[in-house]
Amino acid sequence: MDQATFWSLLDTLAKIGMGALLLAIGLWFAHYRKPSQPASPESIAAKRKLKIYEEVSRQMGNVSHSFAKYSALVIESVRFGARWPQARRAELDNINNELVQEFRRMADAEANLLLIGEKGLEKNLRLYGAQIALFRKQVYVGRRDISNQEIADLKQDIYKLREQFYDVLSKKYDDNVRKSA
Repeated sequence: MDQATFWSLLDTLAKIGMGALLLAIGLWFAHYRKPSQPASPESIAAKRKLKIYEEVSRQMGNVSHSFAKYSALVIESVRFGARWPQARRAELDNINNELVQEFRRMADAEANLLLIGEKGLEKNLRLYGAQIALFRKQVYVGRRDISNQEIADLKQDIYKLREQFYDVLSKKYDDNVRKSA
């Protein structure tokens, strides 16, 4: 085989190879990329609700965490009474301020729920917040006439309301996942 025929054959093979490669890339894009279809208004609304549900859940997780820290310290103060260290009292003051800030975020979460028409869910959230506020009025530094059982009952009521809230939120979230898919 002479050199001109060799280069001609090599050129033809390169062109065929490039064509096959371009064809493979084109088929890959056609197969794995869905044609862009405009999202339906229901799908857009469901996705917006999902985002709000996730944000509300995150905010309530922060409230629950702050309340857990607050309740642990305030219960400790009730149990130790006058022997409770001043440093722990300062820590409780900081946690109390944090909890107040979380209540502000809870109010924002309630507003977001009302914005998307979730009145029942907002009511559950409001009841949860009211129960935490009741706990704060009943269990405080220096109070000695409350029993451990009364404190446990108050906390149990809060945990029940939190669980109810998350049950409803979870159901709503799952429903909207199906709608947005």
